Amino acid sequence: MKNRKKKVSSGIAGLNRMLNGLFIGDNVIWYDDAGSLASEFSMKFIKESQKQKRSIIYVSFDRSPRNLIEKLGLLAENQDLIILDCFTNGKGDKSDVFNKFYEKDGAQWPYKVIKVTQPESTQAVSEAILGLHKTLTGDVRFVFESLTGMADLWEGEDHILKFYSHTCPQLYELDTIAYWMIEKDAHSGKLKAHINQIAQVVIDLSIKQGKKLIKLLKAENRSPGSLGKFFDYTEDGGDILIEGEKPRNIQADIGSAVRNYRKLQGMSQKELSELVGVTSSNISQIESNLIFPSIPALYKLAEHLSVDVGSFFQEKSALEKIIFQESDGVKINLATSDKKNLDIIQLTPFDIKGKVDLFRISIFPGKKLSSHFFLFKGEEAGYVLSGEIDMVYKDQTCSLKPGNTVYLNTFSPSLWQNKKEETAVLLWMKIK
Repeated sequence: MKNRKKKVSSGIAGLNRMLNGLFIGDNVIWYDDAGSLASEFSMKFIKESQKQKRSIIYVSFDRSPRNLIEKLGLLAENQDLIILDCFTNGKGDKSDVFNKFYEKDGAQWPYKVIKVTQPESTQAVSEAILGLHKTLTGDVRFVFESLTGMADLWEGEDHILKFYSHTCPQLYELDTIAYWMIEKDAHSGKLKAHINQIAQVVIDLSIKQGKKLIKLLKAENRSPGSLGKFFDYTEDGGDILIEGEKPRNIQADIGSAVRNYRKLQGMSQKELSELVGVTSSNISQIESNLIFPSIPALYKLAEHLSVDVGSFFQEKSALEKIIFQESDGVKINLATSDKKNLDIIQLTPFDIKGKVDLFRISIFPGKKLSSHFFLFKGEEAGYVLSGEIDMVYKDQTCSLKPGNTVYLNTFSPSLWQNKKEETAVLLWMKIK
């Protein structure tokens, strides 16, 4: 397109190819199935931006500054990166535990950290972001961690939508690139539809039977052949390698796929019917799975929705199993700084779309976590299987022993500490 903005690198060659270009102005939505997948891509984006000597603003709602700095490692020491701390006075509840970071030299050189004093106000956060942007030059890059974290603080999707709807277009006009992270199953379909409509790029990350998958759902003003297709990806020597299309079992739910791709294109049933050469009623019946399109019509649908024909066929659900072996568990990939502190195994498969996820959490002897091991999205319950562990909840320390049960539905613990010489093992349940 004539008015297309400058193309830049995401830091991952395979992703650049998938997108057919990452452009200045792009707001990139990352739907994360596991809560830890999108950070791998954002770290590469930050590293690449620093190579290009571009300013990066990391807006954090979910991690304390110290925890985030540990996660970023050397990237946090680069003077082109600024952390906008919406956690300490937000989900951190202004606790002394987190405010100690700002004493002495904690928030000073070599780190650039700015604390937002009223993160509970969407206007205050917006003003902090735009005010900071005014002090910088060039195409500034943003990483928002995360829209889901904003929901926990702002207590409602209406506030998120208002903030996102105002901020996203402004960032586009200001020639920025922004990565927005969101936990896939933590929000309503209505919110996700609004988010997708405004964003320039939408990407889905998931884990199926231990395999990491990436799928491009939207790429505005470009027509990549990868749109709507699943690809495996792996980490190799610090690089993220996106491989060929994953062979998939299919089932006949063409209607849902047609409807989803049509809505992503912002197209009405009438507009699609005129392009394909059928009636609006036909499109409605196809989307409701009342009728199936002919093979010629199927190819026309794919052509005008800018997808491959195979993308209309969804993967079959996981095998009908009710009993899972220990070997079925999937290890959750953690930030490098957390790997030495704990181990998380998801015991229930990722592709079971139930209301409960079950985990085994192992916190190693003498280790401390400066935040909760999950981003808090709803009700959670845990049972101590072995060992002893201290939990700081609302500034009070609770000592947990085998047989103790923890139930959370509003706030998350701000600190976990294993002072013993034995690993503390918890059976943990997330209720979606």
